[in-house]
Formats: sequence, C-alpha cells, structure tokens
Amino acid sequence: MMYQFAKRVVTGCDPKVLSKFVWNFGVKGVRSVEMYKSRLKRGEHFPPFLFVSVISSCNLRCQGCWVDVDKPSKKIEFDDMNRILNDAKRRGNSYFGILGGEPFQHPQLLDIFEAHPDAYFQVFTNGQMITDEVAARLRKLGNVSPLISIEGNEVISDERRGRLNVFNHTLAGLEACRRNKLLIGVATSVCQTNFELVSETWLRRLIDLGVHYAWFHTYRVVGPKPNPQLALTPEQVRHIRRFIVQMRNKLPIAIVDAYWDDKGEALCPMATGVSHHISPYGDIEPCPIIQFAKETIHDGDLFEVMNRSTYLKEFRQTSANATRGCVMLERPDLVRGLVEKHGARDTTQRQEALVELNALQPRSSQYDPGNEIPEENWMYRFAKKRWFFGFGAYT
Repeated sequence: MMYQFAKRVVTGCDPKVLSKFVWNFGVKGVRSVEMYKSRLKRGEHFPPFLFVSVISSCNLRCQGCWVDVDKPSKKIEFDDMNRILNDAKRRGNSYFGILGGEPFQHPQLLDIFEAHPDAYFQVFTNGQMITDEVAARLRKLGNVSPLISIEGNEVISDERRGRLNVFNHTLAGLEACRRNKLLIGVATSVCQTNFELVSETWLRRLIDLGVHYAWFHTYRVVGPKPNPQLALTPEQVRHIRRFIVQMRNKLPIAIVDAYWDDKGEALCPMATGVSHHISPYGDIEPCPIIQFAKETIHDGDLFEVMNRSTYLKEFRQTSANATRGCVMLERPDLVRGLVEKHGARDTTQRQEALVELNALQPRSSQYDPGNEIPEENWMYRFAKKRWFFGFGAYT
C-alpha cells in the first residue's frame, strides 16, 4: 500500500513540488523537531510548528466559525509576516500552517511564499479562490500544499458553509490543483451532519479526484455561534480513530491526525508544546480556538517573546495536567482561570470571547482512557513515536 501511495505522489506531483516537500517539509521538518527536543533539555521553549492566521476575512460563513469574518478585514502585513518566518527559521523551523479566514484573500499571500523558498507552507483553504492562474504559480513555487476543506455533499456543504454552490466551487479549485500537479490535501471538520464522510467510499472518491492526503478534524463547539447539536459523541470519535488506523493500511492515501500518538493515546499539540498560533492581529495565542493573549509579534524577537511567556508556559502545563485531550472543551473553567490570572486580553474584534467562554459547558474531546487504539502501520507508528508525541508533557 505504501508503494502504491508513493507511486501516486511521484506520478501526480510536479518534480519541484515533490522535491520541496521532501526537503523543506520532510528532512528539515525532522530537523526542526530534533532541535525542539534539544531546546527542551536546556529549559527553552519555541514550538517547531507555527500556525499563522494571515487574514480574518472569508468569502464563506461557516457554522461554528470562531473567526470574525463579518467584521472589518484584518491581516498580517507582508513585512511582519517576513519577520515571523525569519525569526522562526533562525530556530530551525521550516513548516508553517497558514490559516484565515480564507488565506487566499490575503493580497500578498503568494509573494510571502515566494520570499521564503526554504520553508514549506500548508494552506488551510476552502479552495474557492484557487484558479488555474493561482495553482500555476503555486506549482512554480513548489513549496505550498493546499489543504482544501470539504464539509459534505452539495446540500450539506451549502448548509455548513453558509453559501450556495459551495461544493462545486470547491471541487473546481481542487481540480485546478490537480491539473497543476500540486500535492493536495482535503480536510473535513467532522460533525453530526457529515459523519458519513468517515468512510472508505469517500476516501476512494478523493483518490479519484487526485487527492494525496486527508485530514479529519473533530468539530469544536466554540466561538460566537457554537452549535452543540453538531458535536460528536465519544463513540463517534472512537470510530474516527479506528477508521483512520484501518484505512492507513488499506488505501493509497495518507491520513493526517493531530490528536493521537503512536500508542493511540490522546494528545493536544498545544499542551505538548509542538505548536502555537498567531492571529491576524499579531496576537500569540495558545491555539486557534483559545482567543486570548498576553504577547504579540510586535513585542520583539519571536523566540524570545514565546520562550519567556509565563502565560503560554502555564497554559501548556495546566492543560497537560488536566487532560490529554482538549482543555477548551473539557475544562473551560481552567481556561477562564488562566485568562483571569494572567490578565490576558480578548483577541477578537467582537470582544465577547470571555462571555462565550463562560457560557461553554464541559464536554468530551479525543481523550478516552481505556479505549486507546494503537497505530498498526509501522511507518506511522515510527514517525509518531519519534517526531510527534508527548515530549514529556504528560509525565
């Protein structure tokens, strides 16, 4: 199966796209984690993976979105983005997750990618703005993988995304990526209305569409308009985990997850320290759904700012001590306590994040002790054990 997957990638991707992925993401990504582990031994902390929301605006209005997409658009300016990336690269980082809003609404997004040929960017996008011209330039750059979100069939997509004909427009963007031989991913925020996408039939359709990897997120009940009726049950989350493990051995498509380690034990990337988030306003947040911050990118060198942050440090420690899952879902009271203790400011334009936090009811996340489902595929097991695990956070 791994041979078939490798053959799909080699034959389906432009040589430059493939070489940039292998070197910038693969080789240098491994090095960034090793450097991170060395920093931990020195008592220093700077995550090997940064997620940056480059703009707040979006052309869709998705259910449960926590970004102020209906407010005046805010973006990270070109020079500030260059400084973020250069500060991180000096510490060995090479991979950056690019979020929004809709990242392709940033007028200089492709210029940012072009300015950093030694980095690798994964763009979380709805795909609506990926034209042949955009995809052709991404092919020329080689250092970008579009991760296109698909939330269901034609009817469900329109309902989830708040617009008409979303599914077909997204598929048009995906097809532009395929024609230009990009490394393509599809992400799904799995909830009650699209749970049927957790299926072999769906993965086989993605393979037919030229998709190289899939990423199943679980729906987070947060933001100004949370939809608790969309939340998954523990049994459904367990089903997703079992499905991922099984399909990794069956189909020639990579399946990404960020919630479980090699033994099938839950983890949180923020609590383990492997990632933090930078908002469109330059605020440094524990993760994208925790919209409170003490520091910004304007406070100095990014490494120094994040390394000395007692707010981020306590967030990691408190979260890891409380649960291996999502502290925002399971223990909103702890999040509120940390925000109040450190005097962290609301980083949203709506300025109602604390009210929303106070209204949250505790619910389950990926932490399901006693029901661990270990990795079966040796390559995933090795990679997770070596480069994506607890880093001592849960000891």
